[in-house]
Amino acid sequence: MKNLSKIIFPIVMGCVLVFASCKKDDSSSSRTFEDVERDFNALDLSPGIHDITLAMLDGDSYKFRVIAPVRAAGEKRPFVLNLHGASGGNQEAYKATACLVEPGLAGLNAFIISPYGDNGLWYESYYNQEVITLVNLAKKYWPIDLNKTVVTGYSNGGNGSWFFAETQPAMFTASIPMASSYDITNPNGLGRKINIPMYVIHGQNDELFPVAQTQTWVQLSQVAGSNITFVVAPGLSHYIPCSYVSYLQGAANWLVNTVW
Repeated sequence: MKNLSKIIFPIVMGCVLVFASCKKDDSSSSRTFEDVERDFNALDLSPGIHDITLAMLDGDSYKFRVIAPVRAAGEKRPFVLNLHGASGGNQEAYKATACLVEPGLAGLNAFIISPYGDNGLWYESYYNQEVITLVNLAKKYWPIDLNKTVVTGYSNGGNGSWFFAETQPAMFTASIPMASSYDITNPNGLGRKINIPMYVIHGQNDELFPVAQTQTWVQLSQVAGSNITFVVAPGLSHYIPCSYVSYLQGAANWLVNTVW
């Protein structure tokens, strides 16, 4: 993966809430950012799963899943950004939360946003903008404990978890990459420091991203001063993400007992 630590992406905040067609139309150009904020603030946050389409002013749209926690009146809850793996264009990829993220992080009782990244990479400009837009809106309008925010993901989503931990340390208080491969070295071969705590989970038999390579990058980043816990899942390969639930539960315990 390229060294992206010095790349600055613009924040795109012009969005409109829609629930039907995402086709470009003239009415989108008449929307204001105040309209966007009003509509986002009106999202249903009743406990449970809500699948949303958020259309941008230019006729583009963001699709994402919201998992809202049970909470008391006025109570603030943790926040999780969940990034799915490479989907091959599967338009339902952002809805694949049932077998890993939901049981793995159930103990946090957190707000979870799972955006759709098509078959792109999360560090690409468009998806970077999408993530920043959604997280900023959620932080502004939802009852979130800003001291308890985490980014997590599997495979391509794990690489995105590294990327946002490195480039957006003020946005998250921790990162949990799973089955990832992220080159955290400079051209001189020395590791770069990540400024938030990380809990990196990797399968011992990962055939796509060899564990030895990820472990080497983790160690180099640790030498640079990063606070990284590295956990190897014995016997697990890359294409069985649902088998990593117990390891994600361990990461949730790490958040509660060590980070938060």
